[in-house]
Amino acid sequence: MMNEQSASELLKAMGHPVRLRILKGLIRHGCNVGRIVAALGLPQSTVSQHLSILRKCGVIAPQKKGVKTCYEVVDARARKIVGVLA
Repeated sequence: MMNEQSASELLKAMGHPVRLRILKGLIRHGCNVGRIVAALGLPQSTVSQHLSILRKCGVIAPQKKGVKTCYEVVDARARKIVGVLA
């Protein structure tokens, strides 16, 4: 069961248009920072900041694939929310 504090933190982490776009892309494709930067047309530092917020909240998790770090959405609640919004 989700408490109000946990729900609020999740929604706050997801409550930015760029982070929603990142989550939507990760759910569809899963990808590394370079691919996200190219898809969004934003500086790498900006994308990294948004990924850091999502990671700290437990919404996404990194996975090493060779020399690249790929991210995937690991929070089922976030997947459901993005699905409803899409």
